[in-house]
Amino acid sequence: MSRLQMPVRTPSPRRGFTLVEMIVTIGIIGLLLGLTFPALRTFRREAQNVQCLSNLKQLGTILQTYMNQTGGLPPMVDFIPAATDNGPVGGLPQALRGFIDRDNKCWCCPSDTDQQGSLSTGTSYFYMPGLLRYSPNVQIQVQQALIPYYLDPTVTDEQIERRRSEMECRIVTAFYRQDGRRMPMLLDSVDRHPGTRIQRNALFFDGSVGMSTDTAEILEGAEDAADDFEEDPDMTDSLSFLEPNTMSSTP
Repeated sequence: MSRLQMPVRTPSPRRGFTLVEMIVTIGIIGLLLGLTFPALRTFRREAQNVQCLSNLKQLGTILQTYMNQTGGLPPMVDFIPAATDNGPVGGLPQALRGFIDRDNKCWCCPSDTDQQGSLSTGTSYFYMPGLLRYSPNVQIQVQQALIPYYLDPTVTDEQIERRRSEMECRIVTAFYRQDGRRMPMLLDSVDRHPGTRIQRNALFFDGSVGMSTDTAEILEGAEDAADDFEEDPDMTDSLSFLEPNTMSSTP
C-alpha cells in the first residue's frame, strides 16, 4: 500500500506596509495632531483666563472688606509695587497685607510668565486708583485745596501729606461711583489672554469682573469727572474734613 504524500504548504511571505500606505498613515496622524494641539492650547488659555477672573474676584472681595472698614474708601497707594533687591515694596499687596498674604497666588495671573517684569513686583495687576490720583485735574484740585494749609505754620508736613492722600482718595472714589461697572479697579497690566474672548481681565468697582476698559478711556473719564467734582454738592460735602480749623487740631 503506497503511502499518501500530503502536500506541503510553504508559508506565504507576511505583507507589510507599503511606502504609500506609510506616507498616508503618517499624514493622517499629523493631521490629527494638527487639530488636537491648537484645541489643547485653546483649552489651556481658557482655563488660565477663568483662573485669572477668579483671582480678581477674590481680590475684589478682600478689597470690599477693607472698604467696609474705611467708610467705602479704597486704599490710596501706588498703582504697582516697586521691585527691589529685597522683594516688592508698596502697592496694593502691602495695603491689604492684613487681609491677604502678599505671597498669595491670587496676586498673579496664571498666564503671567514675566519673571523680570510684572512678577518681580509681586502682582500681575495694575491698581487703577493709584494711577488716577496723578491725573492733572485731580492734582490741580488737591493743590488748590491745600494752599491754606501751606500757609498755616501750625500744620506739619506729615499732616499735609495725610490730607493730600485723603483728598485724592475722595475725588477718585467719587469718580468711580459715577460708573462703577465700566471703570476697573484692578486689571491685567498687559494683554495676557490672546485667543480668548477677553485679552485683558479687570475687576470693577461694583465687584464684578470681565473685559477691561481701555486705559486711555479711563484716564480721559477721570479728567471729565474731576472737572465736575466741585459742582456736585454730595462730593463737596464729603470733603468737609479738609477745613483748616480741623487740620490744625489734628495731632
